[in-house]
Amino acid sequence: MTTKSSLILLPVALAVAGFLGGCASPVKLDAPAPVESRPTAPAVPAPSQSGITPVDTTNGQPIAAANLDRVIYFDFDSYVVKDEYRAIVEANAAVLKGDKAKKEVAEGHTDERGGSEYNLALGQKRAEAVVKQMVLLGAADGQLEAVSYGKERPAAPGHDEDSWAQNRRVELRSE
Repeated sequence: MTTKSSLILLPVALAVAGFLGGCASPVKLDAPAPVESRPTAPAVPAPSQSGITPVDTTNGQPIAAANLDRVIYFDFDSYVVKDEYRAIVEANAAVLKGDKAKKEVAEGHTDERGGSEYNLALGQKRAEAVVKQMVLLGAADGQLEAVSYGKERPAAPGHDEDSWAQNRRVELRSE
């Protein structure tokens, strides 16, 4: 014998199970940020304990924060900071390291493809990957904040690969 309440609960339980099954993501967003590595010439060990060799991108000149590039672009469905953007991350980290009163926000963005929740999580992972690298390069953790706007603030309005590539980014903003 079925009751009225069990007839109501069955469709609700099926709907919840269907929703949870549809939220599966092909990329684990809770994994640590991967770092892209390519074969390079042997590195000279740094004298510091961190194992990171500092690179002087300023040629001995003070860095003007207003002249820095502040956008790092990402591949589709990835939060790996590519080697080609290392100089941008290093220069911004050097500014923060030189002035402990400065603060920056890393704003993570995605292209329009995918669901809102997934893109918010991916944008957050992108922002956190940039922040992590800047902290490893000497910026204080308290100087940086990672936020995500997902697909809500596109840099390019189009619906093609060129537009999507411009939208997959982290923008560094001074506070």
